[in-house]
Amino acid sequence: MNSMVSAMKKKKSGIPENVLPIFEGILQRHKDEFGPHLVGYTSFHPEWNDEFCQALNKHLTQAQRFKLYETQGACNGAGADKERKVFAVEHAHLALDERMALFAETFGRWKPVLNDDNTLTLTFKCSHGYYKRAREGKYTSPPPNVEGYFERCAGGRLYELQKALGIKLKIKSVDISPLVEDVNNPVVFIFDILS
Repeated sequence: MNSMVSAMKKKKSGIPENVLPIFEGILQRHKDEFGPHLVGYTSFHPEWNDEFCQALNKHLTQAQRFKLYETQGACNGAGADKERKVFAVEHAHLALDERMALFAETFGRWKPVLNDDNTLTLTFKCSHGYYKRAREGKYTSPPPNVEGYFERCAGGRLYELQKALGIKLKIKSVDISPLVEDVNNPVVFIFDILS
């Protein structure tokens, strides 16, 4: 939450100044309750259920949230950055679709799909967070605010793809509708390719 509020305060974030006190107040209450070192840990504040996420959904547009999550996505910088940067440099000469296939092979991850309209589609399901709880049978339907959780997750995937593929992306859409059919289904992210 600390970094999210800091990012919101930057003029280029596009977040209206009149809503900043709402988020600063939530941050302060969480610091008072849990201590500054635990603010934002999902074991204390599940991201799809906490007051901060609810306020993001209530006071910001989807476009504002996407812009925020593009720099503050879940799992940003959570390992393998050095390897991703090396991968990007070593394979910069390859066509984007070849880099994506090699990315999936090299990192043992999901493979994004290059679309004709200059977008990437990523069908995504992780092994932790929401999906770990879903596998444990904690959900029979998607929990409240799960869309906000996956919007933030889209920012994390954007971060990884940009580092490894050496491209600039923007979140276009987050489709959680497959979860309505089965809480274990993967979600679908679409990213615009900017460069």
